[in-house]
Amino acid sequence: MQVTRRDAIKTLGASAALLGLNLFAGKLSAAPASAASSKTACAYPFALPPLGCAFDALEPHIDARTMEIHYTKHHQAYVTNANNALASQPALQKLDLKELLARINGDTISEPLRTALRNNAGGHANHAFFWQIIAPGGSSAPSGKFADDIAAAFDSFDSFKKQFAAAATARFGSGWAWLVYSPATGKLAITSSANQDSPLLTGDVPVLGIDVWEHAYYLKYQNRRADYIAAFWNIVNWTRAGEFYSAAKTA
Repeated sequence: MQVTRRDAIKTLGASAALLGLNLFAGKLSAAPASAASSKTACAYPFALPPLGCAFDALEPHIDARTMEIHYTKHHQAYVTNANNALASQPALQKLDLKELLARINGDTISEPLRTALRNNAGGHANHAFFWQIIAPGGSSAPSGKFADDIAAAFDSFDSFKKQFAAAATARFGSGWAWLVYSPATGKLAITSSANQDSPLLTGDVPVLGIDVWEHAYYLKYQNRRADYIAAFWNIVNWTRAGEFYSAAKTA
């Protein structure tokens, strides 16, 4: 099968985000991931990566009960369902998560398996990333080249925040808003995706993301998604986001 330029870009994007960035073995906090948990997070059978902080570590912006349910119930469900979807697929079991996601938009995985993996392997990847960029600690604003590139792409940091919040607010129903690095253009961009679609599906590399599924905020904010989005800026670990950006650019 001929490999097109578009296919190559998708593969490079997935590789940068999940291999070059060492996504699931990255530092979440002072609590390190064990070798076993780091390995199984992105290899079949998948497993929850360590959260790396206490459930109440992001109070008052995200409450402890939401964090507990989000991590132990919702993320765990994506892991369980992805493992179940692959239970009768020995060839696909040999792929790590980055390779699996890179193939979802191709023609090698048919329905209904494709949708099951898009939703559940995608949900696992999205959440494993999310726990890192909302981890406590790190800088409260971007710095250095990362800050300069955000300002260049969106006119200013404040303008970026407004555009990102607008994308998160406008996402109808369940989904995500993202700051991504595009290997195709070499630039930062703001995108949004439905359900658990990962930026990796289109070849983009996630740098920052916000989960706007109701399970991420409803216990504290109910229908006030805008309040949750405003609170999000208080818990972003910009140091970690900058590391993702630097790794994506040099992959």
